Amino acid sequence: MERVCADCGRTYPVDGPWRCDCGHPLDLRDRPTLPAEPPALDRENGLWACGDFLPVEPRVTLGEGWTPLIEGAVDGLQYKLEHLFPTGSFKDRGAAVVVSHALERGADRVLEDSSGNAGLAIATYAARAGIDAEIFVPDDAKPGKLRAIERTGADLRRIEGTREDVTEACIDAVEDSEGYYASHAWEPLFLSGTATFALEVAAQRGWQAPDAVVTPLGHGTLFLGAYRGFERLHRAGWIDDVPRLCGVQASGVAPIAAARGNDRDALRNDVADGIQIADPVRQTGILEATDATDGDAVAVTAAETERAHDRLLGEGLDLDPTSATALAGLDRLVEGGVIGDDADVVVPLTGRNRSA
Repeated sequence: MERVCADCGRTYPVDGPWRCDCGHPLDLRDRPTLPAEPPALDRENGLWACGDFLPVEPRVTLGEGWTPLIEGAVDGLQYKLEHLFPTGSFKDRGAAVVVSHALERGADRVLEDSSGNAGLAIATYAARAGIDAEIFVPDDAKPGKLRAIERTGADLRRIEGTREDVTEACIDAVEDSEGYYASHAWEPLFLSGTATFALEVAAQRGWQAPDAVVTPLGHGTLFLGAYRGFERLHRAGWIDDVPRLCGVQASGVAPIAAARGNDRDALRNDVADGIQIADPVRQTGILEATDATDGDAVAVTAAETERAHDRLLGEGLDLDPTSATALAGLDRLVEGGVIGDDADVVVPLTGRNRSA
């Protein structure tokens, strides 16, 4: 297995650099081939239930994986309860794999930049592994998320400015140190971890993929992981179709929706703080995955997010408001005819409420 740049074609060893010399992100090539039939899955192994699915051995784990898939209040709608992961978000999928890889490389320190959830996941798994973590966050990140990161023992670096300023500060620190950049945006092994979302959904549905999957969309780590996971299952013949993949962004910070002509409201949706990414590292890949599945991307306002959040609370689901963007976006996608009102849809509920 090796890293390859989708833009210029350069290749690197799997333990090589975190980005290509040309500046573009890297992907993985030559992943293990899946068997012709789905094997019996040992769910006690969590993310590693299917030995051929992940390219890294489980060197650190908190029992993550196999979040419940439950029925929503509307016929045909299912929620995947990703907020029930150990640190409270789907980011544990990628963190377990990336920190396991860091240990394989002999790293004793990892760095990450995040608005909260990814940083908490990396910090927590680093603590479990017994290595140091340095997490860069926006100065105005939610206090509950910051306290949770600090409790892991990680070094917390609060950066003033935009979310992009936070990333630049972290990259500067990576380049000035020997630390491993455990980036949820840049590290392709993070996507290998989030691809297990697709494996679980397919297995929990008896190897029948849904018609559509609708996710919140910032850097696209769950969106792209889901696409790669479903596509891989389809190539192996484990599912008949790849679901239509649709991403939902925060209005005012919605580059993917804008690229598809769908950012109709320029007012910034500050309620959905977890997905305010103005320049996603893998924007080209996100748009390609959207086109390949006949999907779409839309942006939702703060008011739409709050209404969807209230609906979820009414169903007994107390979540980070960013998680509610997917439900709000589903309404928009049904109204626009992108998803049929009788479609079979899975919506991941991506993060726990840490408003305090």
